[in-house]
Amino acid sequence: MFTIVKEYESGVKFRFGRYVKLLEPGIRLVIPIIHEYRKIDLRTITQDVPEQKCITKDNVTITINAVVYYRVFDAEKAVLEVKNAYYAVTQLAQTTLRNSIGGVKLDELLSNLKVISKEIKDIVDTETDPWGIKVEKVEIKDIKLPDAMERVIARVAEAEREKNAIIVKSTGELEAAEKLAKAADEIAKSPGAMHLRTLSTLSDLSSDKSNTIIFAVPVEVLKSFEGRAFTSSIDEVVKKISKG
Repeated sequence: MFTIVKEYESGVKFRFGRYVKLLEPGIRLVIPIIHEYRKIDLRTITQDVPEQKCITKDNVTITINAVVYYRVFDAEKAVLEVKNAYYAVTQLAQTTLRNSIGGVKLDELLSNLKVISKEIKDIVDTETDPWGIKVEKVEIKDIKLPDAMERVIARVAEAEREKNAIIVKSTGELEAAEKLAKAADEIAKSPGAMHLRTLSTLSDLSSDKSNTIIFAVPVEVLKSFEGRAFTSSIDEVVKKISKG
């Protein structure tokens, strides 16, 4: 004679098979034989979309599954307009998912999952409005690629990383060359800058005892010895060596 409708439910009541009204939460009178009712859960329902194989626009076969979140906002329509609302939503989401995947390429699918999921959600939500059902979200859970395609994608990703590494290295070398050229110009402007640089380099090398230093005398130092007296002394030394 009585039934309890919970807070998160709504009851659809019939009298002799004809719709009468919605049963609000609480204790409600239901007379056997005369009355019939059906309870509808108004909470958000999470439903898995079965795993299925789809072919993308560029003819790649993938296995994909998703999950759909929805709730009933009109219990009367959910009972009167569709036989099994929960099953209908799942089937609609499944077919919409397959059709949407067939309209995009694999690269677009992998890089725009959020956008494609929203498009599927909007389509399913529009179709389920006459059933009194609001689709809140559709999320693509998993995408399985053929083994050969996974290897191809891995090689493409590796080539992309190598390209980026070469670009970064080349950029660094170019910046270093520009800095060296600028430093050379600055050193050339100061007469004693090269001597100071040479002494600085020798000081750095001498800090490690394992280094063998071959000292190259700068041309500027040799020029300081140029002169007649120095030249004649060299000539005398050469003559003495030649005589024996």
